[in-house]
Amino acid sequence: MYIKSLFLAFILLSIFTGCSKHYILSTASNPSEHFTPYQGSIGVEKVVVPKYLYKREIAVAKSRSEVYFLDSAVWAEDLEEGLTQRVIAFLQKKFRQPDIYPYPWGVEKNPTVKLKVNITRFIALGNTVYLEANFTIVHLKTDKTKARLFSIALPTKNDAGSIVASMDRAFGALEEAIAKALR
Repeated sequence: MYIKSLFLAFILLSIFTGCSKHYILSTASNPSEHFTPYQGSIGVEKVVVPKYLYKREIAVAKSRSEVYFLDSAVWAEDLEEGLTQRVIAFLQKKFRQPDIYPYPWGVEKNPTVKLKVNITRFIALGNTVYLEANFTIVHLKTDKTKARLFSIALPTKNDAGSIVASMDRAFGALEEAIAKALR
């Protein structure tokens, strides 16, 4: 009896897990234009995301204070890691510069600039995806700091694929804003 119950539970879990679609945001977009190579190296701290993005399920807001998770759509990656790698890859492409690394990990020499990105809101509400963030660029030799706010709202549909596509475009706009501030 116990084995039959365990087998049935395994089958049900397989059915429900198999029906989920997995999404990623870590693929860096291709820049529409390239900047001259950056002089020096850039260290990128891990992108900070809201706690509702720690879960594998895709979060959607019902209201300003209520969040639910899509049953059949999950993130195929840890968003903090994935978005950090995406920023690095995008900046490498944008500046045609390989000396952009996670900070402080993997930096063989001290970077000339440190970038910190803090996402405060990244969610769909109704037919809109909202991305609100701030980022700080610190020139480590001069201790000069630039801090910027970023906010964008993009239209979306209510299905997971549309939400993720809008989130991808929103994060691409954030990447462009960061690159312009680094320039």
